[in-house]
Amino acid sequence: MMNSLYFMRAMAVLLVGLFLCPVVWAGSDFDPGKLGFSVTVNQRPVSYHTMIASVMPGQSMAIELKGNSLRNAFSVSGDGGRIKPFGMRGWSWKAPTTPGLYPLVISRKETGETLTLQVFVLVPATEVRDGRLNGYRIGHYPAKPYRGLAAYQAPKGFIEVTADNVNTSVSPHFRLSQFLSKQPSGYPKYLVLSPRLLTKLELLLEDVNTTGVRRTDSFVIMSGFRTPFYNRLIGSSANSRHMFGGAADIYIDQGAPAGMMDDLNDDGLSNRKDAAILYDLTQSLASRHGRPDLIGGLGEYDARLPVRGPFIHVDVRGQRARWGRPAD
Repeated sequence: MMNSLYFMRAMAVLLVGLFLCPVVWAGSDFDPGKLGFSVTVNQRPVSYHTMIASVMPGQSMAIELKGNSLRNAFSVSGDGGRIKPFGMRGWSWKAPTTPGLYPLVISRKETGETLTLQVFVLVPATEVRDGRLNGYRIGHYPAKPYRGLAAYQAPKGFIEVTADNVNTSVSPHFRLSQFLSKQPSGYPKYLVLSPRLLTKLELLLEDVNTTGVRRTDSFVIMSGFRTPFYNRLIGSSANSRHMFGGAADIYIDQGAPAGMMDDLNDDGLSNRKDAAILYDLTQSLASRHGRPDLIGGLGEYDARLPVRGPFIHVDVRGQRARWGRPAD
């Protein structure tokens, strides 16, 4: 584990930022982009003004208001698909049969507050031929899920990424382009991306800003989605969470040294001690924010110069896993 000095420093930063000085940190102007009303999409809570959603061609997606909100106080608009109300609090949206991006905007009439659902109708995985999808190298997923776990089932479909939609905002502070597999190719490219991962990254980004660790509007996603082809090419685990769109290797890069993790502890270096600060913030994130659905893996990595700097791995596998923390 990290030595007690750095552990105490990280906890002090967190406690002071959360309970004592909420308005004096450099990140006090950070806007987390959170919604003022409660809504679920296919029973999954959506907490932000912008969030990704996905559905297979021709299938339906359920949107339901929670709390005291009633459907007649809201309006829904979007191009493509068919939307119809159900009950007092919800809508059902039936996806077109053509894959692509079909944004839906839910507006609160009284205040004008909006939720933009960036809905991607997926390209079915059944269209993959010999490990390729429209010429893009996907590779092959394991024949059976790791330990029979549902979180390791091969995806049923893929987001089709084009030159027109690659910069789509998929949450308040992240874009589709940040999560693409690093393998070189033209368009279209293909991607799997979990809304739960985006929610976890957004909450961590909020904590980074409000606790005074650093004022930043996003993380550098060093590695997001990896196709099985690329994952094997770089020699990663055969069951890497990156292949399922639920993992990201991240660091903060707002200043010196450029191109790698910032010197978060102000000791003049960019090394594992800076990654440790992000690690400690992430350690209790799911419980701190009351989101058990965000429990997952967390890893800490030192620099490997000149290839890369320090970073942390974050995922939403649904069970706790920890690695990379050096012993005292």
